[in-house]
Amino acid sequence: MKTRMQAPKSILFSSLALVAAAVFLGPTAPAEESDASLQQVRDKVTAMFDTIEAKDVNISPVDGWYTIQKGSIVAYISTDGRYLLQGDLIDLEQNVNVSEAARNQSRRELMASVKDEDVILFSPAEKKYSVSVFTDVECTYCRRLHNQIDEYLAHGIEVRYLMYPRNGPTSNAWTTAEHVWCASDRNGALTAAKNDRQFAFTDCDASIVQNQYQMGQEVGLSGTPAIVLDDGTLISGYLPPDQLKARLDIAAN
Repeated sequence: MKTRMQAPKSILFSSLALVAAAVFLGPTAPAEESDASLQQVRDKVTAMFDTIEAKDVNISPVDGWYTIQKGSIVAYISTDGRYLLQGDLIDLEQNVNVSEAARNQSRRELMASVKDEDVILFSPAEKKYSVSVFTDVECTYCRRLHNQIDEYLAHGIEVRYLMYPRNGPTSNAWTTAEHVWCASDRNGALTAAKNDRQFAFTDCDASIVQNQYQMGQEVGLSGTPAIVLDDGTLISGYLPPDQLKARLDIAAN
């Protein structure tokens, strides 16, 4: 009996920052021909990779190639299923990174689906901007960012924290993240955790930490802190309050 291949992460998923551009670009071949070819490619890909579904494979703007998109991950596969490529798709005529635009759309939709009650929210009295921040309670620059939380708020920047213990489920940071989520005062508990102070918590369903960890992988972050703007732009790493405010001002214009 033929065994289906597991998706080779070292090849197919090595770059978490890549997303398919096919969502913006239509087929160049006649509809009937394109539909038939697309179905053939989908059949081949889903037979090779357990983690890929038919809907993850779509037409690309390059003849003879199709895009494979799984969350924020993209690859391009040849029609015969032999060759696989990864990389940003650049429209040289328009001078546009089409893949980056697609990434932003994917992240924007994902972050918009997260409700306020499912994050640890620090909101200013007068909100001008909102950002989502994937954080690790032990990460040095995550702590630096949070130590300046009042400055971000003073700029009218709302911070929506999502937990991303970067060393995974067996780490101390993961356990602490679960304890923070199970605290009656999550904001205070997060602040205490980032300053190595004790805080009160109870037993609760902390599966949201796992959900947010997976979400961080979907948006393509490579470390913490990771800041996602409302337009889906991903800022990898710490950005001081003044610089983040300037970045948000530019994005708003």
